[in-house]
Amino acid sequence: MSLRGRVLVVEDEEYVRDSLATWLERRGYGVVAATSLEDVLVDKSHEGVDLVLTDLRLPGEGGLAVVRRFAPELPVVVLTGHGTVDSAVDCMKAGAADYLRKPIDPEELVLVVERSLGRERLRREVDYLRAGQEGAAAGPVGESRAWGRVLELVDVAAPFDTSVLLLGESGVGKEVIARLLHGKSSRRDGPFVSVNCAAVPAELFESEFFGHRRGAFTGAVADRDGRFQVAHGGTLFLDEIDSLPPTGQAKILRVLQDGIFERVGESRPTAVDVRVVCATNTDLAAAVEAGRFRADLYYRIDVMTIPIPPLRERPEDLRPLAETFLAEMAARFGKPVRRLSPAVLEAFSRYPWPGNVRELRNVLERATLLARGEEVGLECLPFALAGDGDGAVEESDGDAPLHLRSTLLRTEKRLLEEALERSGGVRRRAARLLGIDERNLSYFLKKHDLH
Repeated sequence: MSLRGRVLVVEDEEYVRDSLATWLERRGYGVVAATSLEDVLVDKSHEGVDLVLTDLRLPGEGGLAVVRRFAPELPVVVLTGHGTVDSAVDCMKAGAADYLRKPIDPEELVLVVERSLGRERLRREVDYLRAGQEGAAAGPVGESRAWGRVLELVDVAAPFDTSVLLLGESGVGKEVIARLLHGKSSRRDGPFVSVNCAAVPAELFESEFFGHRRGAFTGAVADRDGRFQVAHGGTLFLDEIDSLPPTGQAKILRVLQDGIFERVGESRPTAVDVRVVCATNTDLAAAVEAGRFRADLYYRIDVMTIPIPPLRERPEDLRPLAETFLAEMAARFGKPVRRLSPAVLEAFSRYPWPGNVRELRNVLERATLLARGEEVGLECLPFALAGDGDGAVEESDGDAPLHLRSTLLRTEKRLLEEALERSGGVRRRAARLLGIDERNLSYFLKKHDLH
């Protein structure tokens, strides 16, 4: 049976405390027990629990003090005797989620706990959704001058329907900027449609982008609108534009020039009013020179270029981004995590972040899940981050073959050398063999002095 939640029981009578624990554990709850508020605070028994169940009369400070200490961050259910209903009402006014009168019916106890946890889950979901909406309204997070320059260019480009090309490594937040452009434009009330061009098979390109009529080909059992038609009146974001096949590049160019296209199986043209924002993590000018990308399409989309710097080039943005993601994940998972330890912030500052903002977000999601209290420590971080960050190794037993970090580094270097050998030193081919992009390859080559 999976754990349904963790309950802190604060009760000084041993028999009652053990009975409550037994009833709850039989229904799938984990239980932490304490005899007083003072014991809870000393032992930090409240960390990681989902609900507090407290007697009204306790040694030292009573149940009202427990409510005032933990509500509304945690739902608190108060146990009260027949003669203390007025005091229970005071607890409810102080923020208690519910109360139970003694003697306690086990079924009623479980029902109240389930109801209180259900309300708490709903509250957390609402807070999470509101936080996401507020974050979207406030725009991307960043304090660096480099990030400020990006936002300045967004403000310049947003009011006009001109095409925008976003340049930056994988994970820097190109879609975030595309959404910001849309939100600040006159098309903000229209649709925002995002397409990853690299994920669209060549044989499905026309159907995906322009739609099809029923019966146009085997399997076309109904009419379908393509992405351009769905985005009519709004913004179409084409990520990894460099991945378009040659025929697809020609068709996209026609729509950008004339504003019309034909659905598969239909000869009558369809007109659309769409603003196109493109993004790439490669050098499109070099792709044009090499004949892999159409020059006319490149010049059509490269009207307003916004370069987005990688995270390692704007270290001032690390802390505000990390704190924003931490608050988001804490609300999302209902965890009491509030801060990053100084050691974690130091590790973050040393790490080169090859995966950029996306990697930072994933690290904070993992750390939030692993954190047991209010602070994220080094033990919550992945191996590469919790170490010294630059790949240096401190070995206590010389070159012991079982030393994990040195073994991983040796394996990493060997794979890089083998990829370079197989590719004849051509970095693009080597990166493809390793399943990474060229920029990340450059980082790893520099890390192992192979550049």
